[in-house]
Amino acid sequence: MNPLTNRRKFLKKTANASIYAGSLAVFSNSNIIQDQSDQTSVNDINIVGPKEGYAPHIGTLVSMMNWMRSQILYPVRGLSTSDLDYIHDDNSNSIGSMLLHLAATERFYQINTFDGKEWGDWPKEDDEEWSIPMGLGDEARQVIKGHPLDFYLERLQTVRENTLSEFAKRDDKWLMTVEEDWFWGPTNNYCKWFHVCEHESNHNGQIKYIKSRIT
Repeated sequence: MNPLTNRRKFLKKTANASIYAGSLAVFSNSNIIQDQSDQTSVNDINIVGPKEGYAPHIGTLVSMMNWMRSQILYPVRGLSTSDLDYIHDDNSNSIGSMLLHLAATERFYQINTFDGKEWGDWPKEDDEEWSIPMGLGDEARQVIKGHPLDFYLERLQTVRENTLSEFAKRDDKWLMTVEEDWFWGPTNNYCKWFHVCEHESNHNGQIKYIKSRIT
């Protein structure tokens, strides 16, 4: 058989095995993890595209966000409070802090795109809850600790449920709406929310790195 054909079969087989194993690990950790990584159904988590209950492009975005969330939850399954509090060096963030940071970032984009408010114009209650995890750094290293995994999962889930509820109320015209003076240049809501998804991908790598250093 052609060596290239063999390689393709091998890559496909290992990729499928990894996805299957990862899905089993995610869905076996807790009900909260299952709820978050399965906003539609287990069978279509790997299907990117329109989803029932959403405008076509919004549904496609939801499918990408669901998939990325499952990848965030996979490496944190079963972590203890001490694991979540572990700080590798003076410039590192704990895994717990990064999970809360992801919830804070998503909450900021809710306030911006759903409520039309800019950075620094957070409601008081949101500022009190989210400003430290949003900023990370020294202050977060001091105060974000001592919580079990479900503490972080609950906050991620609560924020995500609000996102999905608000998405269901909107259409693709809203998703394509451009803010001309966004701080990195003209940007539509689609890009902002894809950034939320990409942001989780970025911290997914950091979480895996910190986890690998826990002794």
